[in-house]
Amino acid sequence: MEGITTFKSDYRPYEIVKQPRHVPEEYKPKPGEIDLGTTYKRDFGSYKVQPVAIARPLERQHVQQGKVDTVPTYKDDYRTWDIQKMDLCKPEQAYHPPTVKFGNSTTFQDDYVPREMQPRQSFKPSPVVKRSTVPFNGDSSHRLDYVPYQLESKCAKPKEVYKPTTQPFEDLTTHRCDFQGLVGESAELCRPAHTRVTPNARFEGSTEFRESFQPWEIPPPAAKKTPAYVPPAGPMQLSSTSHLDYIPHQTKRVVPIRPVSRRRDNHFPFQGESTMKEDFAAWESCRPGLIKRQQQIPNPSGKFDGWTTFRSHYVPHELTPTESCRPAPALRRGSAPFEGTTLYSREYTAKTREACPARLPSPSGCVFENTSSGGHRFFRKVAPTAF
Repeated sequence: MEGITTFKSDYRPYEIVKQPRHVPEEYKPKPGEIDLGTTYKRDFGSYKVQPVAIARPLERQHVQQGKVDTVPTYKDDYRTWDIQKMDLCKPEQAYHPPTVKFGNSTTFQDDYVPREMQPRQSFKPSPVVKRSTVPFNGDSSHRLDYVPYQLESKCAKPKEVYKPTTQPFEDLTTHRCDFQGLVGESAELCRPAHTRVTPNARFEGSTEFRESFQPWEIPPPAAKKTPAYVPPAGPMQLSSTSHLDYIPHQTKRVVPIRPVSRRRDNHFPFQGESTMKEDFAAWESCRPGLIKRQQQIPNPSGKFDGWTTFRSHYVPHELTPTESCRPAPALRRGSAPFEGTTLYSREYTAKTREACPARLPSPSGCVFENTSSGGHRFFRKVAPTAF
């Protein structure tokens, strides 16, 4: 394998010229003083401002020289009333539970007849697999019905040769056909002239940025050495599908159709009047006063009796208690004696509890292993040796 690709055969390296690096000029402060004057200092002069006098009244201490015998409006208008306690309108509970035992039977007990449940017959097929005794032949419907056909060879379609037309290229568009170059006047600009207020002189004073950040010498970056280019052997084919199939046409350059610029310099003063200013004049408006609603419910003048509409219209009725149909909570006791034996009581075998060897200081037949974090000691039993 030669290991030559189309990229290696067609690619030609170009000489890379190192771009010149811009070297900043050394800063040299200009002599002279900085003009620190601004438009704010020039137009807004300082005025002498006097402290504002306090408008609050002087504090007056009230000296209590005697006892106040006046009655306030709250005590005069809101007086305590002698309200008597009202009796409850709740009717008395006259229901008494019956003392006779309920011995009637229900409709469910009369109509229900217990019957024996019979299991349904299962229609599920048996899971036993029936194997056939006939050997497997491996024939399918595709193998039996498929008929192989012989395919015809495809004919090669010849490539059509491009034949350019002899007619000239028509480069007319609807815009060129319908557009008529009418002479029109260009719109006048109403924008005022832009005047710069800021001076063009460079600021030459000392700043925190200039004092703290001094220029440093930066070494140039190291250039990477590229291997020498070895051109491939043989001539290079510069033909492509675009070069082979493309046919140039002789066309003329399109002449732009633009209106004639007739700019007129008018020096008339600007009239700042419009239909909006003429039709919509400013009206004098006054703030409307507050609309207070008059009180419709007068204040009560008599004494409050404490009687409500519910108490005045309520008519007590005698309640008839509903008869309870619940049976009496009586247990039915059988004549046979109760068998109190269970499976646990019959099969349970009592076992003796062994005492923990840790309660003795040195238990016999045990060897100390370790102590837990809670302070409990663990021992291991040692089997007795036979002599």
